[in-house]
Amino acid sequence: MSELRVAIFTGNYNHIRDGVSLTLNRLVDFLERNDVPNIVFGPTVEEPAFEHKGELVAVPSVPMPGRPEYRVTVGFPDSAQRRLEEFGPTLVHIATPDLLGFRAMRWAQANEIQIVSSYHTHFTSYLKYYNLNMLEMLGWKYLEWFYSQCKHIYVPSPSMADELNEQGISDGIRIWARGVYTDRFHPDKRDMEWRRSLGIEDDELIVSFVSRLVWEKDLQTFVDVVKKLGDSIKPMVVGDGPARKELETMLPGAHFTGFITGDELHRAYASSDIFLFPSDTETFGNVTLEAMSSGLPCVVADATGSRSLVESGVNGYLAPPRNTKEFAARVNKIAQDDKLREKMGKAARQKAIAYSWDNVNNKLLENYREALESPRPMLKF
Repeated sequence: MSELRVAIFTGNYNHIRDGVSLTLNRLVDFLERNDVPNIVFGPTVEEPAFEHKGELVAVPSVPMPGRPEYRVTVGFPDSAQRRLEEFGPTLVHIATPDLLGFRAMRWAQANEIQIVSSYHTHFTSYLKYYNLNMLEMLGWKYLEWFYSQCKHIYVPSPSMADELNEQGISDGIRIWARGVYTDRFHPDKRDMEWRRSLGIEDDELIVSFVSRLVWEKDLQTFVDVVKKLGDSIKPMVVGDGPARKELETMLPGAHFTGFITGDELHRAYASSDIFLFPSDTETFGNVTLEAMSSGLPCVVADATGSRSLVESGVNGYLAPPRNTKEFAARVNKIAQDDKLREKMGKAARQKAIAYSWDNVNNKLLENYREALESPRPMLKF
């Protein structure tokens, strides 16, 4: 069996803290703990959002137009290619189908190295938030071609696999779910004194939203639902981002925690009562899984990613995307029934327990080894 040596190419690794960067950092940490040599290529900034795992080889990038906190790679310089050749990968894992990903693909094909990819961001679903729906078909055509060059495509949920299948992307799909630290995101982290310090009465309910505050997370539906629910429901928004100031104006009665991590984040989840997440652009829904692990019933969009976690009527409810009336009705049903809320919270916690990070990444490691020993896909133009 060939030695497994993994080169990872990504559009985000440490310059912004989001689901993609955290997932890849956890993977690198796992590979290092299992003695699998690895190296990462991607953009960075002078002051990264956090200290990354492993070796990161920086490549040139520019701020994304309109969203400068994100970076767009603009090349794969000779110096980075020399470091890649020195490392000598036996497997190339492309996490972002951008210019860097394309160049990495061509390098791997020229050097007869097996290629795998992972689908992290549902790019095509974002287009409607920027009035670019006409580009969706072109986007899917490119992705269909790009992923046809890869032995495996790792997707985070069966529902995401189904959507790729509908777009003609079916060969080599494997599930690489997301995980949760169930000992950290735990119902025992609930803190009534902290709730009271926010002015929340013990008989009042907190409906929480956790995410980067960007409009493609369907913040508008969250705002509209909260306004329909009335004063007995106290909204809490956890996170930061370019939409925060406008959101604070729209929801003057909400508690905004800003960006928090660690024990503060664990406490915020567990001290809530219902998790409301209307985003329909998720490939998996890391925050939904964290809420479930914290013992919260979840009301989420009936969309790719979320529907793989939430069983409607069991551990929460699904609602049609952007349907304010239906979202409000489902939240209200949970809010008015203490026994249902408790039952759903326990079911959510039980389902989350199966998603430990080591279990998830062990499965990926098995897929890596399978790909390494398999014939390479034929080159397609």
